[in-house]
Amino acid sequence: MPPASAAASRAPVTNWRDWRAWPESLATLWRRSLRFRTLLITLALSMLAILVAGATMAVAIQNDLFDSNRAQVLVDARRAMTTAQQTLDAAVVQGDRSQLQQTMRTVQNQIARQSSSDMIAGIRIDSTPSQLAPQNFFSGGLTEEMVPEALRAQVTKNADFQWWQSVGLPGPGGQTVPGIIVGQQLQMPDAEVGAYEVYLAYDLADADQTLFFVQRTLWLVGGVLVLLIGAIAWFVLRSVATPISEAADTSARLAAGELKVRLPVRGEDELATLGRSFNAMADSIEAQIKELADLSLVQQRFVSDVSHELRTPLTTIRLAADMLNDRREEFDPTTARAAELLHAQVQRFETLLGDLLEISRYDAGSVQLELEPTSLAHLVEDVVESMHQLAEQHHTDVRIVAPGGYSPVEMDARRVRRVARNLLGNAIEHGEGRPIVVTVDSNQHAVALSVRDFGLGMTAIDAERVFDRFWRADPSRKRSIGGTGLGLSIALGDARLHGGTLAVWSEPGRGTHFVLTLPRQPEGLIGESPIPLEPPDAAHDELGRTQPIVLPTTGTLPANGAPKR
Repeated sequence: MPPASAAASRAPVTNWRDWRAWPESLATLWRRSLRFRTLLITLALSMLAILVAGATMAVAIQNDLFDSNRAQVLVDARRAMTTAQQTLDAAVVQGDRSQLQQTMRTVQNQIARQSSSDMIAGIRIDSTPSQLAPQNFFSGGLTEEMVPEALRAQVTKNADFQWWQSVGLPGPGGQTVPGIIVGQQLQMPDAEVGAYEVYLAYDLADADQTLFFVQRTLWLVGGVLVLLIGAIAWFVLRSVATPISEAADTSARLAAGELKVRLPVRGEDELATLGRSFNAMADSIEAQIKELADLSLVQQRFVSDVSHELRTPLTTIRLAADMLNDRREEFDPTTARAAELLHAQVQRFETLLGDLLEISRYDAGSVQLELEPTSLAHLVEDVVESMHQLAEQHHTDVRIVAPGGYSPVEMDARRVRRVARNLLGNAIEHGEGRPIVVTVDSNQHAVALSVRDFGLGMTAIDAERVFDRFWRADPSRKRSIGGTGLGLSIALGDARLHGGTLAVWSEPGRGTHFVLTLPRQPEGLIGESPIPLEPPDAAHDELGRTQPIVLPTTGTLPANGAPKR
């Protein structure tokens, strides 16, 4: 079996050494690899979920840790303040400044002993000078400037409440560590002295370190979890994608003609069921292809054998028909007409037999090219000259436009001449007597021939079937040049045999345009044809007003004075 044109898509080849090509390589991998795309989506969603969960947990732990430390600090400060207030309430100073000073020192020591903070500050609320009032006291590095004004305002206005505020406290090495300052009023035993603002500052550096350790552990565990999820996803995807890749490769090999290839079946799961179904389908396709191949071989042999067997009697009939046709003037009119019809139909039958033999050679794959350097422009001139009489019979003006195609190209001149004759003959028959433009052009990679008529044209559906064997756009239309219905099919085969193309453009009311393109090199066509398939609209009316272009038989040059290659 000939290899099919279908092929399985392979893994994209990427160049990871050049970092500038990474975006394009990743985009190609995203489009072509289901495994990569699924793994990337799984990792992205897992990272998003872990990020959201980790951030939520970190914030919750931070809030809980802060609330716990704040509660402990407030209880600690309230206990110390309560003890200090009790001491002040029990003190008897009787206006003695020394006793008041001693009582204040005792209170300060009690606060230091009862609380876990050594940063204590006491500030007299009433700024009026007093001989009895003890001086403000500061210990542990807490200064009056470190106490926020908003906190002092609340403590000053509300004597019965405990107030606190988060602040930054000086730490070791000049760093700032988180902390809380708790403030409350203490009422002195002497009314003249008034109340004092007492503040306790608590360092929360240990809690901050604990929070940092917990958050770091959370993110580390999250990263490890993402890697584990990626590894698990890769393993699962590999177990699922490997059978799919095997199925794709097997399908490609089956499409390429390896009818014996089958999928390996393992286990009894859904993939195994798919493999068995695929193998059953492959068995059925192989059996049908073999049956069709055998039938096609029988058909080819039948056509070839019949064609060869008919050649001998056809030769005898043709000789007899030629003899009768040559002497038809000696017969009566009825017999002469019969001899003439017999001669014409025998010629048509001989042409049909030759086309059938040619088709059978194509089907059998036994066609060989006889390549020789040939100028396509000169070949077309010869074809147009040979069909000059037929064009005159149909009152058709054939015009040649040859800006290129003069340099010799390796081609089978007999087959290309047959293609040109077929295209020109069809244009003459279907051109409705309007001008026919034959164009020859070339470029660096190819030479091209086009035949353009301005007849009735065809619909898009008809244009798709125009190369089918024995197909006719209008079966009721009378053939005036005795075609067999195989000419365009053979022409398409000749074009493909050269590694070229034969394309058609047609539109009802605008005519038909056939373009034959042949490569200069045996590697095949590169780039576009020198002649565009769809003719420009502006050229139609212009061509209708031009005069026939007469090209000399030797030394032919285009308008610019030099052959175009």
